[in-house]
This record gives sequence, structure tokens and C-alpha cells, in this order.
Amino acid sequence: MTKGFASQNDMDEKAISFTEIGDGLYAFTAEGDPNSGVIIGDDSVMVIEAQATPRLARKVVDCVRSVTDKPISHLVLTHYHAVRVLGASAYGAREIIMSDAARAMVVERGQEDWDSEFGRFPRLFQGHDEIPGLTWPTTTFNDRMTVYLGNRRVDIMHLGRAHTAGDAVVWVPDSEVMFTGDIVEYHSACYCGDGHFEDWGDTLEAIAAFEPKAIAPGRGDALMGDDMVERAIGNTWDFLDSTYRPVKRVAGRGGSLKDAWDAVRAECDPKFVDYAIYEHCLPFNVARAWDEARGIDTPRIWTAERDQQMWADLQG
Repeated sequence: MTKGFASQNDMDEKAISFTEIGDGLYAFTAEGDPNSGVIIGDDSVMVIEAQATPRLARKVVDCVRSVTDKPISHLVLTHYHAVRVLGASAYGAREIIMSDAARAMVVERGQEDWDSEFGRFPRLFQGHDEIPGLTWPTTTFNDRMTVYLGNRRVDIMHLGRAHTAGDAVVWVPDSEVMFTGDIVEYHSACYCGDGHFEDWGDTLEAIAAFEPKAIAPGRGDALMGDDMVERAIGNTWDFLDSTYRPVKRVAGRGGSLKDAWDAVRAECDPKFVDYAIYEHCLPFNVARAWDEARGIDTPRIWTAERDQQMWADLQG
């Protein structure tokens, strides 16, 4: 192989930031590693995204404890990916919330995803021996649900397919702040291996319609102010379009998967090559775009074995 597989060579620790993005609202970020969010209510705390292991989750808990001693009552998981959910046990939350579709994906492919991501992200799975098993929600919803942290209202919604079929966003109306999970990224590649390119743009438009004053994205810095929010949403859309359009064009003329790979590199490298996890994501993104362009609506399940074969086929 010409490149180390996925993020196996990325073993450098990342600097953590804990940024207030609204009144009692925080984004936990780490230089392109998976983000978490924090909402402080009147009498308890909601955390969005659990991290990959309890060891990593305790770093989020430490940040929470630096600003409040209120108990963590709710944990929202915006989708099923292992790096987002397997640290859940560290929070001791009485409620763990996912969309119905996200829970169904844990049933369908949760263990395979765990095995797959474990091989892709060795640094993120330090302390993996503490993971008690797959993370299961205590509460699910279809289109939307509302949680009150005392008087503080939090709306949890499924606005459409994007990064996965079951993505949730978390909206705090009193501050007009949204936690988007991996639907929006900032200076980080979008991982599209389980995504829906044809739907993702509509979901971004649905997020933009809320006119959020700040966004905590899935990866990258917190997005503060109208201009930064607008740029990040637009940049996310550009990344998706720059990936899917060349693949669709190649598929339409009867080209090969390797032709599609070359076309995406030509389109994306000049704009995104310095983005976090860009080289990691690109083969998975091209493979999924190739399937979708040829009419495969449901993403095929990634396994550790399929990961390695795809990587070798495209980059070997």
C-alpha cells in the first residue's frame, strides 16, 4: 500500500479546547478528533456524543466539571458510529437518546462498525478494554422530541439523511445554537462511507433554515457567528459535491471505480488535502459515492476485512 491504512499512523495527542458557544453551552473539540457538546440546564446537564471509550469520555466529564457540578442526566448520540458512542458508560446518564433509525443501525451493523473503526483509529480506542459492549439507547424518537432540563428546552430532531440514515441534531432555542454531529464539519473531511450524498444537501439546507447563531460541528472548531456558520455549511456542501459529482460523471459514462477515484482526487486535492482525516476518508467516500451513483441506496456494511480490501484496491 502506498499510504498507511486510515488513521493508523496518527498517534499524536490532540490539544483539547472547551469553548462556550452560548449561555451554558459548550463545544469540546480536539483538532479534528470527534467533538462533543454540553448543555447546562437548570438542574442537570446534557452531553452530545460520548467519544470512543470511557477513557476519552472522562476528558469530556472533566471539562463539564470545570464549569458545573450539576449531574449529567442525558446523553444524546447523533448517530451509531463507534467513535461517537462506545464511551457512554462513563457519563452515568439516566437517559441515552438516539433516533429510531440510529438504534436500528446498531442492531444491523453496530458490532461490524466497532470492529471496523477499531482498526481505523487506534489512538481513539486507547482504553478500549473498559468498553462494556455496544451502546444501546434508553429512549428513541422518530422525527423529533423535546427534553426539558428544568425550564431549558432542548429539541432533538432528525432533519433528513446525511452522514448516516439516522442523524440527529440538537437545537437549543433560547440561544439559537445547534449541535449538528457529523452533518456539518469545519476544516475536516466529511466521512461519507455510510452517507447519503443525494439527501445530504437538503439536510444542510434544513439546518441553515434555523439560522443558528453558533454551531458545534462533528469535527473541527466551534462555529461562532452568522458568517462562520454560513461558511462552514457552504464548505461542507462543497466537499460533498466535489466528491459525488465526479463519481457520478464517471459512473454515467461506464468508467471504473479506479477512474472515479482519480477524478475525485483531481477535484478534491487542491481544495481539501490539508483537512483533518482527509486521506483517511477519501477511499471510503469514493466507494460509497460509487455505490450510490449506481443505485445502491442503503450503504453496504463496512467490516474490518472490507476496509482493508477497499483500501488496497484504491490505493495499492
